Amino acid sequence: MDLTFENIAITALVVLTGLSAGLCFTWSNAITPGIGRMDDSDYLSAFQHMNRTIINPLFIIIFFGPFFLSLINLYAFRNASNSLIWLLILATAFYFLGVVLVTIFGNVPLNEMLDKTNLTSASIEELRSLRETFEVKWNRLHLIRTITSSLSFVLLIITLIESIKQTINL
Repeated sequence: MDLTFENIAITALVVLTGLSAGLCFTWSNAITPGIGRMDDSDYLSAFQHMNRTIINPLFIIIFFGPFFLSLINLYAFRNASNSLIWLLILATAFYFLGVVLVTIFGNVPLNEMLDKTNLTSASIEELRSLRETFEVKWNRLHLIRTITSSLSFVLLIITLIESIKQTINL
């Protein structure tokens, strides 16, 4: 595989999307089920701490990078075969609709609601109510992110394979 702009762009997109899908999978598979076993106060506190910690430059690159790299790849592959372009469009749509938009309009508002709560002064009933409002909705939205980021990743792997095949004329 030659070191062309297209090859670098699609490889970077596959790697970042894979990291994002892996992050979503890990949260769905281990983190939320693990903290889900905690009592209301500890669960909400742990979620507050994780939400405050995860917003950092590396997370921003891994989480939002795939969308912007998708746009770059759509431009870079504008003269590619229709099948490659459609694979890129589908991967971009899954990621944008199921990860970026679900995060911005679903998970982030729930995270902000939780972040604004002073857990140390909340009553047991308030903590239980907050958790009931937060947990099921957040996990359902996150499952959408996990599935769509994984689908996007698989489509991009197929795109990369097809791109390599077309480059070496298989």
